[in-house]
Amino acid sequence: MTSTWLAVPADHPFGIGNLPYGVHTTTEDPAPRIGVAIGDHVLDAGAVAQATGSDHAPVLSAADLNPLMAAGRAVWTTVRAEITAWLTDTAYRREVEANLTPRQDVAMRLPFAVGDYVDFYASENHARNIGRIFRPDAEPLTPNWKHLPIGYHGRSGTVVVSGTDIVRPSGQRKAPADAAPTYGPCLRLDIEAEVGFVVGTPTQMGMQVPLSAFRDHVFGVFLVNDWSARDIQAWEYVPLGPFLGKSFATSVSPWVVPLDALAHAWVEPPARDVEPLPYLDDRAGEPGGLDLAIEVALNGHTVSRPPFRTMYWTAAQQLAHMTVNGASLRTGDFYASGTVSGPEVDQRGALIEITWNGREPVKLPDGSTRAFLEDGDEVVVTATAPGPDGTRIGFGEVAGRVVPTRG
Repeated sequence: MTSTWLAVPADHPFGIGNLPYGVHTTTEDPAPRIGVAIGDHVLDAGAVAQATGSDHAPVLSAADLNPLMAAGRAVWTTVRAEITAWLTDTAYRREVEANLTPRQDVAMRLPFAVGDYVDFYASENHARNIGRIFRPDAEPLTPNWKHLPIGYHGRSGTVVVSGTDIVRPSGQRKAPADAAPTYGPCLRLDIEAEVGFVVGTPTQMGMQVPLSAFRDHVFGVFLVNDWSARDIQAWEYVPLGPFLGKSFATSVSPWVVPLDALAHAWVEPPARDVEPLPYLDDRAGEPGGLDLAIEVALNGHTVSRPPFRTMYWTAAQQLAHMTVNGASLRTGDFYASGTVSGPEVDQRGALIEITWNGREPVKLPDGSTRAFLEDGDEVVVTATAPGPDGTRIGFGEVAGRVVPTRG
């Protein structure tokens, strides 16, 4: 395995085999700039690129990742190799050490300018649980579920970086026994632990992205918490789907792990028991599943460990379906997997499943219980993936604290 001359433990989640990208500021310099996480430090990639005379200084000196992402896979691979050289060849030691900042001393920003946002519904375990909760006497999966990756368009303007407080949303609510809807703060605020994929290379309208071109268009992977107002959503979503119950906030982790860092994490997806249409048939290609180990903590207490490798629809299939009608891709578009849930109770990625719609509340170490989120609650989602030589690739965290409704 490649080693760095920096004092970074071999098992560090932000080791030399990872090198995730983010955008940071410091107290001394409030200008947003691209950073690369290495151990417990952040490397100012643009500053080092300029100091070493790199041809890629323009894209690495930008205020967000969009110029780098738009440059395409050949540049992504070359830039990653260049950054690896800075951190492994002592000839660059002076330039690197002058541009390292302890991670605790930086403030993280949204890593890229968000274009469109699409949220999928790719976990069979999650879909079956939701179906059993709301349609206990019917088939839990809808007839189309195993024929196509179901998704909906979210609101990009309310995508926020990890650490941003989440204001409890208000809206219309109507319980089954109520005669009429009422208005007020959400009473069933929930989380959805998800994985996001950001588009780098764009396409023109009318083009389709086949399964084989996934790695030519997707720049990297990050964590998502797609907050959900379950009571607002339940009243509004028939017949058109999620709207105000989902559009108030989506949190993303500040670090984007490049696809090249995940070479050891690809796995076969679960067995499919419905024949896919040709544009979704991935059986002859490279494995499209990802072996991410996710952990969800509520107020510091782990409540779930969802395994991403159980997702029925892969990221490549989602991208193929998202563009099969000729919809274009833009740099900075991203799509999320939908709630990640495994087959066991302690592997469910949303409180609505964990508590079975509030009927089986979670018990916390302080003696309190939660059916859904209360004001002051903090949720932190973390994840790792297999790396080279038994190491783990870290994704950092996506965190958010619930604050009271405004107004």
